[in-house]
Amino acid sequence: MQVAIITGAGGGIGFATAQKLYDMGIAIVGVGRDREKLKKLEAALGNDTERVATVSVDIAAEDGPQTIVKLAVERFGRIDYLINNAGIGSPKPLHETDDETLDRFLGIMLRAPFRLARDVIPHMKPGSAIINVTSTFAVVGGRRGGAYSASKGGLQSLTLHIACEYGAQGIRANCVAPGVTATDMVRERMNDPGFVRMNVDMTPYPRLGEAEDIASTIAFLCSKGGEYINGQTIVVDGGWSSTKYLSPEAMAAK
Repeated sequence: MQVAIITGAGGGIGFATAQKLYDMGIAIVGVGRDREKLKKLEAALGNDTERVATVSVDIAAEDGPQTIVKLAVERFGRIDYLINNAGIGSPKPLHETDDETLDRFLGIMLRAPFRLARDVIPHMKPGSAIINVTSTFAVVGGRRGGAYSASKGGLQSLTLHIACEYGAQGIRANCVAPGVTATDMVRERMNDPGFVRMNVDMTPYPRLGEAEDIASTIAFLCSKGGEYINGQTIVVDGGWSSTKYLSPEAMAAK
């Protein structure tokens, strides 16, 4: 039985990914800070104690990665997949970002994935994979990106290193870069005309991304079909980052 560690598993993309991988027969180690959200994940997966373990931990804490890896090895005896998904939003531009905010973003979205991958790799065998959830802000320039862009861009570069350094051992590393995805946080911003203009009106597909879209891509990279994909960034954004699309409504706006 294969085993996947998923950070940020209490909601959104992480929750959907846990469900998708569980349905593929993979055992899940769900990681999050909110114990109540993790209980909802356990319930969604049928309270299957033989194939599901969760741990409430701050991944940025000094003992965070060790706690996660220890649980996975003690419960299941192996680690096949690491999905570094946990993240935070609402960044500010460079000139508005203080050191505390910078350290917080880098700590959660770059330092923690770095340390967790470092602790996981010794337990991985050929056929294993690390999937880092980055962002379109790691692919193109984005306003207000600041520390978020720096973190996600660094994570993309780390992925390339892992793919090169450990690919010969049969350990792959790839990025999945979501565009704006319809999570609770994003839905709250749909009343902001500027947000809608920037994201909805510039996406040449008639809906926003869903957590299921990202989870399906991650699941593919954990499947036999994704076995020869290494060192890549798969952007899941409906064409937002690769086109110059503007909706007819936006084109006609004054």
